[in-house]
Amino acid sequence: MTTTPYDDDDELLALGVVLEEERGSLPFALLHGEALVTCAAWALGDSGVTPVDLGTEWAGLVDGGEPFVVHDSLCPMTPATFIAACLMRSVATGAVVVAVRPVTDTVKAVADGFVGETVDREGLWSVCSPIVLPAAVVAALDGLPSLDFVELARALAARFPVEYVEAPPEGRRVADLADVELLAALTAPA
Repeated sequence: MTTTPYDDDDELLALGVVLEEERGSLPFALLHGEALVTCAAWALGDSGVTPVDLGTEWAGLVDGGEPFVVHDSLCPMTPATFIAACLMRSVATGAVVVAVRPVTDTVKAVADGFVGETVDREGLWSVCSPIVLPAAVVAALDGLPSLDFVELARALAARFPVEYVEAPPEGRRVADLADVELLAALTAPA
């Protein structure tokens, strides 16, 4: 079992996965000529994380003694540098790190089936990618509690210390093809 998350060259060691399951066909939509899942996999690899298949036995991840990075294919343009920074923060603090974006849409309260007042967005965040589990958290789990990022973040926060880190705008989550077009415009090469 690894006793430190660094190798002999002081490179941070971590395993990670890009989730595309339970997301319909959207992970295979094209962005700058590549599938979203491909863009996400490149970012994960470029961050220095060693990608593993979701089918990898959890016991093997525990035995590795390394942090585990969960990256969502629906956040395909999350910069590799941001993923690496989240990983380093998790290792430094021992907390689960969850990337978030501020909510910019208008949010309304609903009571008794009626739309009510506008909710102040000041403290509202949307979960995005990555979610980083330190090695101790990996060891305390039997597997990922959920493949849904919101449910995963909620389940982890119920059991472990969590730090929320604001992701850059290009790290936003896409929900449909219109979002993919917006992300393409946001991340178009100069």
